[in-house]
Amino acid sequence: MSTPDTAVPDKGASTPAGSGDSLFTRLYTGTGAFGIVANRRKFYILTLVIVAVCLASILLRGFSFGIDFTGGTKLTMPAGDVDEDQVSMVVEEVVGEEPQTVQIVGAGNARIVEVETRFLTTDEIVDTKNALFEEFQPVSASGEASVEAIGDSARSESWGGQVTEKALIALAVFMVIVFGYIAFRFEWQMATAAIVALFFDVITTAGVYSLVGFEVTPATVIGLLTILGFSLYDTVIVFDKVEENTRGIANTTSRTYAEEANLGVNQTLMRSIHTTVIGILPLLALVIIAVWILGVGTLMDLALVQMVGIVTGTFSSVFLATPLLVTLKERSPEIKRQTAKVLARREKAEARA
Repeated sequence: MSTPDTAVPDKGASTPAGSGDSLFTRLYTGTGAFGIVANRRKFYILTLVIVAVCLASILLRGFSFGIDFTGGTKLTMPAGDVDEDQVSMVVEEVVGEEPQTVQIVGAGNARIVEVETRFLTTDEIVDTKNALFEEFQPVSASGEASVEAIGDSARSESWGGQVTEKALIALAVFMVIVFGYIAFRFEWQMATAAIVALFFDVITTAGVYSLVGFEVTPATVIGLLTILGFSLYDTVIVFDKVEENTRGIANTTSRTYAEEANLGVNQTLMRSIHTTVIGILPLLALVIIAVWILGVGTLMDLALVQMVGIVTGTFSSVFLATPLLVTLKERSPEIKRQTAKVLARREKAEARA
């Protein structure tokens, strides 16, 4: 929901309108009371710190890759009253090392235990199945306790690598198309700022996964691509308002380009907040359903990466893309001349006053 345009005093960012109003009043009226562009150096520093921490974590800690990337053997059996720690101990006694993951997925009678380990030999698979059967007596589909109730499958690490390679190619193509469209629809400065914001989203989301230790699966990689669309949508909405405010600005002396851009961000700020909240709520519900009803799986992976991506996308759209746009625009001679004329007019007005 976009807010109505409201007049801003000539001093713009230095004395924002509505600065004495409450926080919610300033958010909803969009009068330019928040000096986002005026404080862009602080946001640049914050952005650099976030990127540095994320890159350091990626380089030093790395990622917790799932079996689809590392390769290995996956065993499944009906859960019943099985405890994950007990299953882990039984498997460790047979294979000589702790399994990569042990998790219970599904709900009700459909609950199963999934065990992911390194690549096991045929003899190790047989021994592990027998040990699990002796300990837990899983019941097969026929209703009888049988070792056949325990299934196994091998996962090749090349499959996860192929998914990642195709995702990176898709990401590169997406970036080129986005740059071309925004440069054609708006201008190259906006296209550059939007691409930088998208790279920030990718690095930050990947960094959060590295820091927290979330498991990276093919679903995570696919989900990472989906969040870029959300971030781009939010950025384009802000840019559209900025373009509307700055159209023909070279012929005016009421406000500078930076002040008009800051007004545009303020006028769309509440919309960005609403979009973020509305986007996160169903994802929270999806996480709850995935964990408590269906069990941890693909839905959980998709929901997690999209929740992280939506938050980072909103930050980059508001606090990075538009401030960076202003920095790029202020390098042009036309904007420099217009800014000088605005400041000169204000000095004359103050002198007369």
